[in-house]
Amino acid sequence: MKSNVTKYIFIVIVVGLLIFAGYYIYHNQQPQKAKVLPAEIEEEVEMITNLRLPVVAFDTINPILSKNQNIQYISRLIYEPLLTITSDNKLELCLAKEWSKQSETSYVVKLKEDIKWQDGHDLTAKDVQFTIDRLKELGVNSIYAYNVEKVIGVEVIDNTTIKINLSEEVPFFEYYLTFPILSNVYYLNEDFVNTAKNNAPVGTGRFKIATHNEKIVLQKNQTWWNRDKEESKLEEIQIIKYQNMGEVYNAFKIGNIDMFTTKTLNLEEYIGTIGYHKKEYYGENLDYLSFNCKNNVLANVEVRKAISYIIDKENIVGTIYRGEYYVTNFPFENGNYLYQDKKVEYGRNQEMARMILEQAGWVYNQKTWYRVRNYRTERLRFDLIVNSSNENRVQVAENIKQALSDFGITVTIRKVSDAQYQSYLQNKNYDMMLTGVNRGVSPDLSSYFGQNNLSNFANEEMINLLNEVKNIREETVLKEKYNRIIEIYEEQMPYVFLYNNKQTLVYSPNLIGEINPNRYNVYEGIETWYRQ
Repeated sequence: MKSNVTKYIFIVIVVGLLIFAGYYIYHNQQPQKAKVLPAEIEEEVEMITNLRLPVVAFDTINPILSKNQNIQYISRLIYEPLLTITSDNKLELCLAKEWSKQSETSYVVKLKEDIKWQDGHDLTAKDVQFTIDRLKELGVNSIYAYNVEKVIGVEVIDNTTIKINLSEEVPFFEYYLTFPILSNVYYLNEDFVNTAKNNAPVGTGRFKIATHNEKIVLQKNQTWWNRDKEESKLEEIQIIKYQNMGEVYNAFKIGNIDMFTTKTLNLEEYIGTIGYHKKEYYGENLDYLSFNCKNNVLANVEVRKAISYIIDKENIVGTIYRGEYYVTNFPFENGNYLYQDKKVEYGRNQEMARMILEQAGWVYNQKTWYRVRNYRTERLRFDLIVNSSNENRVQVAENIKQALSDFGITVTIRKVSDAQYQSYLQNKNYDMMLTGVNRGVSPDLSSYFGQNNLSNFANEEMINLLNEVKNIREETVLKEKYNRIIEIYEEQMPYVFLYNNKQTLVYSPNLIGEINPNRYNVYEGIETWYRQ
């Protein structure tokens, strides 16, 4: 009996195993359905298609009357120029279909056809003439006055062709044709400066002014001519007015605006360190040390090169500017299409400085450098001119003095008044000078290396190259010429370019898209932006 029971149990186990095996094989041969875990379930994200921007100390939305930088950034969404600038500083056609340099002082521009203003009128050459005439009348009262400073005449050739005449040659004048164009018909018989129409001028851009009250509301221009560009996800932009940046910081922290731009070095003190994203980009301020190449000692290239190796740019930017400036080696910013293949790198290297001087016959003794030439003893002793009213530059001058003194080069800082500073700039009667410029968008370098430059630097090959590049449009050739310009600078070192200011675009983590601000266009990539 016991034997039979055991036998039946064995049979049941075997049958069970066979059934399980059959089920297992069958199950694994069937198409498998993916298991969806709760954490993997995608929730539908709501796309909010409006953007909220601040403007501090609003003056006017008219782009050639406004001196407000926020308005200048925003105006590029409403109004358009003949030519525009890409993120890598290339020139790009906008309202213009083509342009040509007829002579040293004459340009012809042809407009694209079938472009309409947001009120339905056609864009014509008379609109360009009207805008330039207004800029000439406004003079220094417009930030674009410099663009047309040398313009002495504007001729309308036909409905889409205009000729611009200059009083003298302006290298790369085409880069000056980046001011916004306004409608002649819209302002017909109006007092341009005082008319109420300045509350909502029509443009040709991707957005148009819908309302202007407590805040300015922009809506997508459904008839924008540039339809080959990706359609903007944004339907509306609200421009909210504030009295000061403190109000902007508070509005951002509580979520009432989506982004803002700032030059503030201590941003974290105002909005903290978390709860936002930021993108930094090059500003317009460039500071540099200029050598007087007519000075008996600084005329020697090895002295200029040695000094360039002694200055600690990283230390200057880190200690004086809290790391909120870019170390710079040339007037072009990194990313400029003419400055990608060749970059001058002159970091701090005291051993290299020592080797350069010694090979040139300089001797270091009793903590100073000297050289005997023609029975005369030369020593490395220089005055350094700095504007006393610029506190940061004074600190930079002290930093440079300390670095050079530690190396054995004696420096005396001359802190001068604004009037004296301007006199040194004009007369160029100095040893070394700490100065700076607001860089334009033009690739013209003649102010640094051309005739009558601040450094009294003279190089025939450089002059020839500067004369050549202003008439070259083919990119490959232009890059080759600029590479050689950079090489000559590296060989001769008439300046030490030090640092460039940063600007910062601060934005909410809820803002999605390709956010790539640059000095010319803060809203680069706006067609991809939306909020969630």
